Amino acid sequence: MEDLVNKLKELGFNSYEAKVYIALLKKYPATGYEISQNADIPQSRAYDALKSLEFERVVFSNNDKPHKYSPISPKELTQRFKRRFNSTIEYLEKKLPEVKEDYDEPIHSISDYDNIIKKIKEIIKNTKKSIYIEVWNEDFKHIEKELFNAYDNDVDIKIVGYNNLQTNFGIVYNHESGKEIENKIGRLIFLLADGEECIFGRIEKEVLWTKNCNIAFLLKQFIVHDMYLLDVGMNFPEQLKYFYGIGMKNLKDKIITIDTPYNIH
Repeated sequence: MEDLVNKLKELGFNSYEAKVYIALLKKYPATGYEISQNADIPQSRAYDALKSLEFERVVFSNNDKPHKYSPISPKELTQRFKRRFNSTIEYLEKKLPEVKEDYDEPIHSISDYDNIIKKIKEIIKNTKKSIYIEVWNEDFKHIEKELFNAYDNDVDIKIVGYNNLQTNFGIVYNHESGKEIENKIGRLIFLLADGEECIFGRIEKEVLWTKNCNIAFLLKQFIVHDMYLLDVGMNFPEQLKYFYGIGMKNLKDKIITIDTPYNIH
C-alpha cells in the first residue's frame, strides 16, 4: 500500500489523492464518507482530494444524493501519464538543445568505490554497440556479469586487462605493468561506451564521468593506442626488447621527461 502511494506521488499525486484513488479501486462507487473510511483519512481531506481528482478527470461523480465516486481504470491512468510524459520528453529533447547551441557536456565527479561500480554497471547496461575498457582484474570481477550480458547482446567488447585478467568473451590485451602502476598511483579505470560516454580515473578513490565528445575522442585514442602497443608487443617481443630494452625502457627514457610523476605504458 505504502509503495503504491509513493509511486503515485512520483506522478504528481499528493498523499491524500493517492490514498483516495487506491481506496476507490478497492470499492466503487462510493460516497465521500465511505472513501474517507476506506482510505483512513479525515473526511475533509477526502473531499479535497476528490475535488482535485475530479478536476483532473481521474475520478467521476454521479448526480445521486449523496454523490458517489468512481475511478478511471489503472490502465487508463498509466496510459494517460505515459502519453503525457512522452509528449513532455519529446518536447524537451527538441527544445532544450536550442537554449544554447554550443552546449558542452559537463564533466561530473563520482567518489566512493560502490558508487563508481554502480555507475559503471549502469553505463554497460545501456551500451548498444561497443565498449573499450582498461580495467584491473580485481575490479573486472565486479562488472564481469554486466559485460558478458552486453557481449551476449552483440556489443563489441575490447579490454586492456591488468593483473592477469582472464575472460572467455571479447578481445583482451593483457598489460604486464599492473602492479607497478598500482603501487605508484593505484588502480585505474578507463571506459568508453558507444564512443560517447566515458568514465576514467582512480577507481578506488574518484573518477570522472562525462559524455563530452572531445573527452570521449581523446579517451578512445588513449585506449586504442594502448591496444596497438600491446598487440605489437605480443607478436614481436624479441624485436622490441632488442630495440628498446626490457620493458621498453629506452623508449620510455626517450619520451617521458624526468618531471613526470608516473608513467602508464
